[in-house]
Amino acid sequence: MSETIHFYKWAVTSQVFFKSKYTFALVNLRPLVPGHVMVVPLRTSVQRFTDLSPEESADYMNTLQLIPKLITKVYKADSLNIAIQDGPEAGQSVPHLHTHIIPRYKTDGYGDGIYSKLERNDTAASYEEFEKRKAAFRKSLDSKSELSVPDEDRQDRTAEVMSREADWLRSELEALA
Repeated sequence: MSETIHFYKWAVTSQVFFKSKYTFALVNLRPLVPGHVMVVPLRTSVQRFTDLSPEESADYMNTLQLIPKLITKVYKADSLNIAIQDGPEAGQSVPHLHTHIIPRYKTDGYGDGIYSKLERNDTAASYEEFEKRKAAFRKSLDSKSELSVPDEDRQDRTAEVMSREADWLRSELEALA
């Protein structure tokens, strides 16, 4: 991909495995489970779902139909969680709209607890008001959730590992078409 693609303020071009006119899909720095990817609008000023233009919205929804098909196939998922945390009180951790695609399996044991795990899967944002709201929300959470893993115990994946996964998913997506 020739142009740099950003997720909020971070260059993520090597993590991207799909790009359309207004949307991209990328592998996750800290996936909750293997195959946890995200769909994101290209325009970095889109913080909330309602910030999408009608054209961006149509493209975003088309992508949200395509990428889950791919993830279900290549990760042999029984089901998926498709989650938008629309605002800091809803668990959104980065002020750039993104949708989590999370493969689920009959035997994974997470149940609805995956949402608690998702709420704690965050990267610090720099918008002052966003940070204040997010801090207030996180303070209100029960920190003793069995699925809560402290950030310091979760490992970032390397750029090389994420790039390899993005390359693999890109080739699988081409085969799906």
